[in-house]
This record gives sequence, structure tokens and C-alpha cells, in this order.
Amino acid sequence: MRVGFDISQVAHQGGVVSYTQNLVRRLVNIKDLEMVFFYSSLRKVYKGDLPNVKSFPLPPTIFEPLFNSLRIIPIESFIGQIDVFHSSDWTQPRAKAKKVTTYHDVVPLKYPQWSHPKIAAVAKRRLEIVEKEVDCVIAVSESTKRDLLELTNIPKERITVIYEAAADYFKPQEENEINGFKKEFNLPKEFVLAIGGVGERRNLKRVKEAAKKYNLVITGETIPYVTEKQMPLLYASAKVLLYPSLYEGFGLPILEAMATGTPVITSNVSSMPEVGGKAAEYVNPESVIDIENKLRQVMEDEKRREKMIKLGFEQAKKFSWEKCAKETVEVYRNLMGKPKVST
Repeated sequence: MRVGFDISQVAHQGGVVSYTQNLVRRLVNIKDLEMVFFYSSLRKVYKGDLPNVKSFPLPPTIFEPLFNSLRIIPIESFIGQIDVFHSSDWTQPRAKAKKVTTYHDVVPLKYPQWSHPKIAAVAKRRLEIVEKEVDCVIAVSESTKRDLLELTNIPKERITVIYEAAADYFKPQEENEINGFKKEFNLPKEFVLAIGGVGERRNLKRVKEAAKKYNLVITGETIPYVTEKQMPLLYASAKVLLYPSLYEGFGLPILEAMATGTPVITSNVSSMPEVGGKAAEYVNPESVIDIENKLRQVMEDEKRREKMIKLGFEQAKKFSWEKCAKETVEVYRNLMGKPKVST
């Protein structure tokens, strides 16, 4: 079976990049699966090690109208004949092949005020195509599936939930490495870690108010954005991850922190309880008092923290990219009417 996969997202940053990179690295190792990758970026040349990458030095501003509006050129014209095409969350080209796409969240549809108007417009334009043409939509959580059923005309039988996972390098760190990292970035001995972001979704105004009694480190704000490979050291340096986001399609930092051995306080809404399970502590993200009280409890109760760390390791192990890849291939095979084979 020959599968085309749009990896153009890797030219950027964020959770979609982690999903794309970790998934395709597993897919290329699955027997009886021939992968061919579509990559488009004007500013960033593809420098990865994936085989069979068809690269095109054109910006998204060219491919978005070409694939989502004009739709006169099928994806096969760029990557050759394929059985299945797995599209990105940005464009939905014509294809003779069976079509699969992944929805990581529905922010532009559910909370358009949090998105740039152009992004919201693209999401709505692409959704019309997805509703009519895509054979299977992968949702990264049951919460995202519920949102799709509520906000779109995609039928339930065409949506499959397949979870993401933390990358393999999110694991406990050596004490000397942690100390060196803290020194390099001038971090305090003990601090609360929060994940920054554009707009209101990460709830940083309430985070700052609730954590005013503690040293608070916010990625991209009080500390520069570190590299992906440095993130395990940042998590391991923190006493707790405070992640009371107002909405997440999945919430990958929850698993990343748990896999590193850092307790997690997160929100009791959308996908976050689904990902954190019994290992995280939950708050009402709209209540500063609730966030402040739960933060104080976790910061000052060592036994509670130890229990959270232990449960966190167990929770993170429930998710893996190998499982994600295996279930994704099952989607491809089901669409082609092919029997399941060993990997």
C-alpha cells in the first residue's frame, strides 16, 4: 500500500509538528507500507532524514488557494500515484486516493476569537471539503471528536480517535544536567512552570495571579522558548507544571511533564482530564482561587507530589507513538479493505 503524507507542518513549531514527526518516523518502519511525503515551504528547506520526500519551494499562500479553492491539480501530480493520502490541517487537495486527515483541535471553529481571521477563514473553507470528501477523520481525543460532532457535519462513523504521546526523550533527567540547565537559563531553585502561547487560551492572566506567591517561569515570556530537546530539562527543573488552559484538543505538555517526572495541575475541561487521568490535579480554569489553592497544596505537600509523580509515570506509559502509528495504519488498511498485518 502506497501512502502519501503531507509533512509541511514540520517547517513550523508546535504540537502538530511533534505529531507529524513522531508518527511518520514510525510509519516508515511498518512492513508492506510504502510512504511518500509531500513537503512545501519557501523559507525552510527540508533537512530531515525521511526517505522519499517530494519537496516544493512554494509558500502556504500558494498551496492553500490551489488546494482548497481552485482544486484543479490533484496531489498525485506532485507525489505520484498513491492508495491513501493523509492531509495536513491546512490544505485538502483533490486526490483519487482514499483521504485521511487529522484534527488536533477545533479552535478556529469553536473559538474563532482566538485565531487570526485568515486562519479561521481557511479552517472553514477546508472543513467544507473535509465534510464532503474525506473518508476518515482522525481526532486526537474523545473531546475533539465530540467537538467535531457538535460543530461539523462529519458523521460519527467517519471519525476515529487515535491518541498522541510524549516523544521518547521525555524522561527523568540527571541531577547534574538539571543544575547545569538552571544555571544556563538563570532559573530559581524552585519554580512553577507555565506554558506560554499567543492569545487567551493558555489562561496566563489567571496563572500569574494564582502563582504570585511563587517563582513563576513562563515559556516564551520569562524564559526564551527552549529547543524541543531541552524541554525535558525544563520540565524536570520545575516543581510543578501549572497548565490550566481554557481549551486543548489534546494537551501534550501534560504527558511530557509526567514522563519527565513533574507533577501536573491542569484544567477540568475539554481533553485535559482525558489525558491526565488520575495522575493530575484538576482546577476550574476560570477560578483564580481554585488554581491558587490547588497550587499551594501541591507545592507544599511533598507526599502528595511523590504520589503524583508516580501516577504520572504510569499515565504517560499508556500513550505511545508506536500505538498511534499502528492504529493509524489500521485506518489506512480499513479504507483499502486490506487485512491487518504484523508490524
